[in-house]
Amino acid sequence: MERIPAIELTPAKSGEKIYVRLFSGVFRNLRRVISWPLLAAYFGLVWLQWDGAPVLLFSFEDGRLYFFGTQWGWQDLPVMAGILIIAAIGLFAASALIGRVWCGMACPQSIWTWMFLAVEEFTEGSAWNRRRADSEGLTLSQWIRRFSKHLIWGLLALWTAITFTGYFVPVREILTGLIGTSPDMAVWGWVLLMGSLTYLNAGLVREKICLHACPYSRFQSTMFDDNTRTVSYDAQRGEGGAGVGNYKDGDCINCKLCVQVCPTGIDIREGLQAACIDCGACIDACDSVMDKLGRARGLIGYRSHNILKGLPSPFLNLRSGGYVVVFSLSLIALIAFISLRPELSVAVTRDRQSLYQVMPDDTVCNSYDLEVDTFAGRDTQVHVRVEGLEGVAIKGASSFVVREVGSSLKRYQLCVDRPLPRKTDIEFIVRSDMDEVHKTTSFFYGN
Repeated sequence: MERIPAIELTPAKSGEKIYVRLFSGVFRNLRRVISWPLLAAYFGLVWLQWDGAPVLLFSFEDGRLYFFGTQWGWQDLPVMAGILIIAAIGLFAASALIGRVWCGMACPQSIWTWMFLAVEEFTEGSAWNRRRADSEGLTLSQWIRRFSKHLIWGLLALWTAITFTGYFVPVREILTGLIGTSPDMAVWGWVLLMGSLTYLNAGLVREKICLHACPYSRFQSTMFDDNTRTVSYDAQRGEGGAGVGNYKDGDCINCKLCVQVCPTGIDIREGLQAACIDCGACIDACDSVMDKLGRARGLIGYRSHNILKGLPSPFLNLRSGGYVVVFSLSLIALIAFISLRPELSVAVTRDRQSLYQVMPDDTVCNSYDLEVDTFAGRDTQVHVRVEGLEGVAIKGASSFVVREVGSSLKRYQLCVDRPLPRKTDIEFIVRSDMDEVHKTTSFFYGN
């Protein structure tokens, strides 16, 4: 059996270094089940291609988002905003139901911190050994171990940065530039910056992001209620009703193992705290102690405040149910919007330099710029016509080809030779073999 050392630890709020002890258990396995597929997707998608294009690429050069064979342009930014809003609503709904499950299980800050902690334990040994080495001084062997740790951290941070950059610049171009004679210094400057930030964040800063920089930890309490499931300590059972900090009559033996395994260094026995990320590490540690003592598990568990008080605690109530309804309706609206999204993007702009022109033959002309972009993933033939103005003479291409990448800009001049109202609404109609887009603008005749 694993020995449980009684080590006095300094809480995170003092600002001292936290020596996190990794501990196996149900919640650590759950974090792996959730985080490993996310990591596989993050590091793997950047290498996959669909019909010769990256599966996922934000290309500023092309003005495109490539997403699993589809193409999106800048005019589709409202869709991205909608996705972010729905994700926020989903986060609020999850928070109202099961606390900070995102923070503990899927947040990149937490995932990379756990990875760097695993490297630290692999190279330098247990938390107790690391604490002793720092207090007594490093031997040559420990210096080599520490150097190895930072080397692996650096390589992991660099690979993280290359992968992240690969979602904006094709990753094969980044690596080709690395081994080539003329690397893109702007790209590699960005890679080194992101790598340095990753190294500092996951390796050195760690829990301080959750404690001081994460806004979510500050307003999470507004989404919690007495029915929200979150990591909680059963003080009545742990202290036997003898009062806070008195562990003689309860199941808690004050081993501090729950503090040793906490990535933010808090003591869950002090109650719900902004720094708690609901990772469940303290539950795994406490359950192992209860198993060794032959006592029931659950001294620390995933429970609501009402459950601890022995009161009914429905999983769904008015608040959490409202979040779920809003999330569902928003998701349906987004899917409908995407399904109705046109394959063509058309923009019509009137000549801003002159309201209208009177030609030598007394006809009146207006000038327009027509910009057409396509997201069909191929060259597309489009046809243009104008409606709403009888007897109009159109000077400009009635059809042209829009290339697969890059919009086509065409100049049109519309002329009439008979009296009209000062302002007439007209439509430019652009049609391809897959779609037809109507754009309304105005024709000005005179004063």
